[in-house]
Amino acid sequence: MIKVVRGNPTPEELAAALAVVRARAAAAAITPSGAPAPRDSWSDPSRIATQRVPQPSPTAWARTYWPG
Repeated sequence: MIKVVRGNPTPEELAAALAVVRARAAAAAITPSGAPAPRDSWSDPSRIATQRVPQPSPTAWARTYWPG
């Protein structure tokens, strides 16, 4: 049941609001709520870390910048 708390909507405005609520309810019923959404490949941290991080040492700062 839908109840208008404030204002005086026209029948067209009420029908539009009801259509939106029904469409959202139908979309929520189609998608499973327990399964997480698949992650995009751009957000995968393994694509950024292609090389191993150097072990801490006095010269580690230089190896983080210079290739090879």
